Order: sequence, then C-alpha cells, then structure tokens
Amino acid sequence: MSLIDNLEAILARGQDSPVLRFGLGNAYLAAADPAAAARHLRAAVTQDPGYSAAWKLLGNALATLGQHPQAAEAYRQGIAAADRRGDVQGAKEMRVFLRRLERDPEQ
Repeated sequence: MSLIDNLEAILARGQDSPVLRFGLGNAYLAAADPAAAARHLRAAVTQDPGYSAAWKLLGNALATLGQHPQAAEAYRQGIAAADRRGDVQGAKEMRVFLRRLERDPEQ
C-alpha cells in the first residue's frame, strides 16, 4: 500500500484531522495531483484556520493548478495565521511566494 492509500484508509475510518488532511495534501502534491492536494488542504485549513503550513501548501497547489488569485488569497490567509502563531519562517516563505504571484500572475 502506498502512503496515499494508507492515509485515505485512515480518513475512510472516520479519523479526520487537520494533520491527516495536511499529510494527504502533501502526498498528493508529491504525486503530482494538485487538485486532490488542494481538496485535502482546504479541509485542513477549514478544520484549523491557524494551520499556516497547510495554507502554504494550499497556495502551492492552487498556483500549480493555475488558480493564481485563489493561491494569492491562500498565501495571505497563511501569512496572517503564521504571524499569529509566531511562525516567522512560514510567513517569510509565503510572502516570497505571494510577491512572485503578484509580480508575474501567469507564472
């Protein structure tokens, strides 16, 4: 069984959590399936709006899908969450990603 299969099995058993959804999103991004990644990462930030790492990956997934306005909004939400939690590195990375999107929206 793959990591995705294992994580999906946990989700199917009803053991949903932001961390599980983050893991699924990360695994789907690694497997080049940004649409599935975005679905799980949206669930993660819905369950925990302060989960800055999930916002960052959601922005990455949306940018990969060419959904640049939505990616920019995810980064903005993530920066706010990171600032509230004191996640200096996460906020810094998302500011860089956001600036790139704003500078070249078609990237």
